[in-house]
Amino acid sequence: MTRMPAKKSKSAATRAKETASPATLIDRRIAELGDWRGAVLARVRGIIKAADPGVIEEWKWRGVPVWEHDGILCTGETYKDVVKFTFAHGAALADPARLFNSSLDGNVRRAIDIREGGKIDEKALKALIRAAVERNTSKKKK
Repeated sequence: MTRMPAKKSKSAATRAKETASPATLIDRRIAELGDWRGAVLARVRGIIKAADPGVIEEWKWRGVPVWEHDGILCTGETYKDVVKFTFAHGAALADPARLFNSSLDGNVRRAIDIREGGKIDEKALKALIRAAVERNTSKKKK
């Protein structure tokens, strides 16, 4: 007779993550980072929410903050040397301030990589967020 392996029980941390809201998980990520990356993530998060008060925060793909409005606007990934904000349909957006500086070769996504000490053009970023919202909402109406 073969025995089935015992089912692993979930840790308290895993259960807490499963029940926490995306906003809480993003707050935790910012606090966990505790360095310039957390500060950048928090600042851009605030800019996104100011540009689109109707934005919905999600937590996807095992720990990636995602901002949505009738579809994904952008994600906020943190790496050792950069905080990357990838716009799901960035190639379709006008970027007169040339904020996009990464993932430029594809014909769908575009990203903004912010390094330690990097400047954030708040006005241009708000305009880009609003353009992404407009793109998503216009696609939904069709």
